[in-house]
Amino acid sequence: MNNIIQWLLETDTRLFLLLNGMHNSFFDTIMYWASNKWIWIPFYAWILFRLVRVHTIRILQIIIFPVLLITASDQVTSSIIKPIVERPRPCHEKSLEGKVHIVNNYCGGKFGFVSSHTSNCFALLTFLFFLMKRKDKFMIQLLLAWSIIVSYSRIYLGVHYPGDVFGGALLGIMLGILFSKIYVRFTTLNSPEGMPSA
Repeated sequence: MNNIIQWLLETDTRLFLLLNGMHNSFFDTIMYWASNKWIWIPFYAWILFRLVRVHTIRILQIIIFPVLLITASDQVTSSIIKPIVERPRPCHEKSLEGKVHIVNNYCGGKFGFVSSHTSNCFALLTFLFFLMKRKDKFMIQLLLAWSIIVSYSRIYLGVHYPGDVFGGALLGIMLGILFSKIYVRFTTLNSPEGMPSA
């Protein structure tokens, strides 16, 4: 078992160095801002507007559930998994010193498994995927592209291994499924017709 874990860690490190090593000044700027949560506020506002105006989903419900979902994702990754696993970020790994491409001296906290950014993105993507189903493929496709870009930016910036991102995606998907089931149950109980409002 130890040999398998060691092989996985070494493979993860090699893949990280390969991906992180493909960089240039143009993408340094793009990926740095892709990881900034505030830059995406107009995108979040567009999603909210589309859900409320186009799909007539109740605004209070569609705000409360994603907020609770992202809060849960943040807490599970940052307060539970990272302190337990204690896997250093690549930019904090002494054995990789001088090999990691870092942008604007940005490195983040000490531990990196799993990626909170990735977990948050895939949690929201999964929640809205199950909520909308086939009603809005365009929005789901944009959310998928956004999730991939943000996730990749974490590797590009040297703050996460691919394994951190993969683990974050799996966690986000599981949380998104869980909250979508809670949402359906909640709307069923609170709908006059006894059916989900979305």
